[in-house]
Amino acid sequence: MTGEVKEYRLLLASKPVEADREFLDVTNKYTGEVGAKVQLATHDDVDKAIDAAVAAAPAMAALGAFERKAILEKTVAELKKRAEEIAQILTMESGKPIKDARGEVSRTIDTFQVAAEESVRIYGEHMPLDISARNKGLQGIVKKFPIGPVSMVSPWNFPLNLVAHKVAPALAVGCPFVLKPASRTPLSALILGDILSRIEELPKGAFSVLPVSRADADMFTVDERFKLLTFTGSGPVGWDMKARAGKKKVVMELGGNAPCIVDDYVPDLDYTIQRLINGGFYQGGQSCIHMQRLYVHERLYDEVKAEFLAQVKKLKVGNPFEDDTFIGPMISEKDATRVEDWAKEAVEKGGKLLCGGSRKGAVMQPTVLEDVPMDAMARKEEIFGPVVLLYKYSDFKEAVKECNNTHYGLQSGIFTKDLNKAFYAFEHMEVGGVILNDSPALRVDSQPYGGLKGSGIQREGVKYAMEDMLETKVLVMRNVGVL
Repeated sequence: MTGEVKEYRLLLASKPVEADREFLDVTNKYTGEVGAKVQLATHDDVDKAIDAAVAAAPAMAALGAFERKAILEKTVAELKKRAEEIAQILTMESGKPIKDARGEVSRTIDTFQVAAEESVRIYGEHMPLDISARNKGLQGIVKKFPIGPVSMVSPWNFPLNLVAHKVAPALAVGCPFVLKPASRTPLSALILGDILSRIEELPKGAFSVLPVSRADADMFTVDERFKLLTFTGSGPVGWDMKARAGKKKVVMELGGNAPCIVDDYVPDLDYTIQRLINGGFYQGGQSCIHMQRLYVHERLYDEVKAEFLAQVKKLKVGNPFEDDTFIGPMISEKDATRVEDWAKEAVEKGGKLLCGGSRKGAVMQPTVLEDVPMDAMARKEEIFGPVVLLYKYSDFKEAVKECNNTHYGLQSGIFTKDLNKAFYAFEHMEVGGVILNDSPALRVDSQPYGGLKGSGIQREGVKYAMEDMLETKVLVMRNVGVL
């Protein structure tokens, strides 16, 4: 993607800002060159955006289900029209291979489509309240109402679809919002904002998209005008935000250290290897459900190890704009250097390097390490790079126990034909999701998604995110016998 450096304007109270602002450079993650410039919001911009969201809350809450659905469907239509344009921008700003960028746009369309469908299915209930003689004549109606202005802070690794997982549910229930996209990858969020700014049915001032410096971002966490904070990102940042968020509800989707078990009997070994490769190296491992640890039964260990390594060595690494590239650059050379250093430390502490282990600039080679000890950073923390740790096991229950030996708990995978083992894993793995016969890197955009322990609180996935953006009210009625 080459040519003139385009300038993108922030969206304040549903409109692009024409006034002068400082601009932030967004680099092409493969070439290192400036690919675009975006306006940086000021502290005053954030304050005005929150005021606008508060003012728009009654109009948003008053939208009929059919109106909310229409807004979401128009967003879907525009995303489809601009799909290739957005994919090219995603690849430039994030470095992900173009085929993955196209996949992310497709998933974003799915996310908004599911939200459109769920927007007309916000159900309440009728409650009989005559549970004892003294309550005779009482009944209740339970109804859900939008919570109000939502603060959204999104990450850089899926800069469009993880924004969609916050924006689409808010639109589906009728909540205004202020979004802070990641400074490294703000372009696709601004394009989404541009799409929303052209939808006439959306009340004015209902949303803002504000790239903002860290110094001016604190209001997204502490301002009491927000009724909900939804954050996706690193654990240390997320837990600190929660501690300072005050009375507002908080939803956090944080990091992971995802394990996967390959049992001694699997449905199809060739298929299993293919899905393990995808789980370990899709998007260069820069996903919180990246398959970081792989436990293989001793009966299949040598065979799986040999074929897994053979397939890893075939992966094309390099220019993300080429259709057959599987691994592009990491988000920065600094991040690639950290991953390389952690791989070296793992070997120094007793692990064995089976392939990879080096980098060129921001491009890290796909790396497989064997028997990395618990005290190595690559084992105990989230590596967030194209690295897989390989282990042999003999006892299934012990393998599950070892999967749980981490302070994270987002998702896990298990390949097996044995339903008893599958249900044992489901019941005993300390994670928010167990993926059967696929890697832990699988996510369907309608599923409940989130973690236990250090991996966060609450759940994303359109329907489940909507629930957090709704307040429950009850109308209690007494029949007094008067006509």
